[in-house]
Amino acid sequence: MQWSLDQFDNLEKHTQWGIDILEKYIKFVKERTEIELSYAKQLRNLSKKYQPKKNSKEEEEYKYTSCKAFISTLNEMNDYAGQHEVISENMTSHIIGDLARYVQELKQERKSNFHDGRKAQQHIETCWKQLESSKRRFERDCKEADRAQQYFEKMDADINVTKADVEKARQQAQIRHQMAEDSKADYSSILQKFNHEQHEYYHTHIPNIFQKIQEMEERRIVKIGESMKTYAEVDRQVIPIIGKCLDGIVKAAESIDQKNDSQLVIEAYKSGFEPPGDIEFEDYTQPMKRTVSDNSLSNSRGEGKPELKFGGKSKGKLWPFIKKNKGTTPEDFSNLPPEQRRKKLQQKVCELNKEIQKEMDQRDAITKMKDVYLKNPQMGDPASLDHKLAEVSQNIEKLRLETQKFEAWLAEVEGRLPARSEQARRQSGLYDSQNPPTVNNCAQDRESPDGSYTEEQSQESEVKVLATDFDDEFDDEEPLPAIGTCKALYTFEGQNEGTISVVEGETLYVIEEDKGDGWTRIRRNEDEEGYVPTSYVEVYLDKNAKGAKTYI
Repeated sequence: MQWSLDQFDNLEKHTQWGIDILEKYIKFVKERTEIELSYAKQLRNLSKKYQPKKNSKEEEEYKYTSCKAFISTLNEMNDYAGQHEVISENMTSHIIGDLARYVQELKQERKSNFHDGRKAQQHIETCWKQLESSKRRFERDCKEADRAQQYFEKMDADINVTKADVEKARQQAQIRHQMAEDSKADYSSILQKFNHEQHEYYHTHIPNIFQKIQEMEERRIVKIGESMKTYAEVDRQVIPIIGKCLDGIVKAAESIDQKNDSQLVIEAYKSGFEPPGDIEFEDYTQPMKRTVSDNSLSNSRGEGKPELKFGGKSKGKLWPFIKKNKGTTPEDFSNLPPEQRRKKLQQKVCELNKEIQKEMDQRDAITKMKDVYLKNPQMGDPASLDHKLAEVSQNIEKLRLETQKFEAWLAEVEGRLPARSEQARRQSGLYDSQNPPTVNNCAQDRESPDGSYTEEQSQESEVKVLATDFDDEFDDEEPLPAIGTCKALYTFEGQNEGTISVVEGETLYVIEEDKGDGWTRIRRNEDEEGYVPTSYVEVYLDKNAKGAKTYI
């Protein structure tokens, strides 16, 4: 018993050590992938750092073959960095991911095997306890039978004892003898059972469990060996591509043409002047005369370059691009209708989020540079970046406060607007893009070239255009059936033909839903019906009505 228990304890410690070794190897590979990613990132940053800036004088200088070769080298180094990223990715997926799953399976298998071993131990111990119990009971019953037999013989020999007492003692002795026989039979049966269970335990169950543990451990050893091969193969697979990158650098170096570069310099800096002619002898005995070549430097210097005149009409300034008068638009766009205000606020929130992201990216870059300085003091002073880091953090905080302010206004607007289906939103957006001058037009579209605000005039002209369509639709003699109801979210004064006035909170009937033009046709009674802006009402369509759509 003690021998098998010791073996389980030893094997349990050894298999746990094996799992620890496997997890240590996983950690080793993971750190290698991090190094590869860091190296690749540094190479990419190095390549990017020395790339010429677009639309700069530096970019013009890269027309020379030596500079082009340098650009090719930077590009090849970028591809070279990509191969180190491939190493990291493949090691992560083929080694780390695979081994992590295998470790979990191994732990479960190990737990199951030792659970079976402990269970077998508990079973044999239970059988042993049953055997000991039946043995003690048999021993006790035998002693009780002997005492009962002795008592019966004593009573039978005593002449003063009645016959009834003797008979009673005899019956008690027989009962005790029978109990002893039963205990003997029970003890014998349990003994045979225990011997059988013990034989199975030592010759079948325990060997099988030990065999499973051995196979499990051998699979672990094989697995770690296969992972080491994969570790080498992942590196080996990128060697040809890295070789091509290096070949590309060599090819770029061989493409350098010093004669071509010299010719480019000549073409860039040559003046085009012809050499001056010979200077004639000046005879002071005669009037001085000096002949100078027509193409001499003096003549050349005297010649002025013709001024370039660009013909064409001057472009007139388009009034939509003139700087707006910011005083006409409140910061929270409260001068706009609710739906237009919501769109403007959403646009503003998106712009602020983009600015926050830019500032956060700048902060991350400064932080990383500071870490480099901390690790390599010779490259720079880390304290010199603290002021810039604090400034960027302050900008982020200001932008976040600004974003929270606009998000609060947006939440306030959205809380009052009705929920609209995605289809209705798309239709409304399509209409806005195709027909900018709508009732819910933006403030900036209502500004005149001089920056003045012309909302009332715009609305009046727009409603007049729409009124002709309304007239055609009201020619129907038969009233349309109601397809649902609606609740007015805001007061709307329908002053133009085809529209109808509503009061905030009023409930009316819907006879025609929004077809994408931003208007909903409603009815108050048989004589009063017309159109109202869809954004001013919350519609509840009747699902049972013919042609009705579910409103979300």
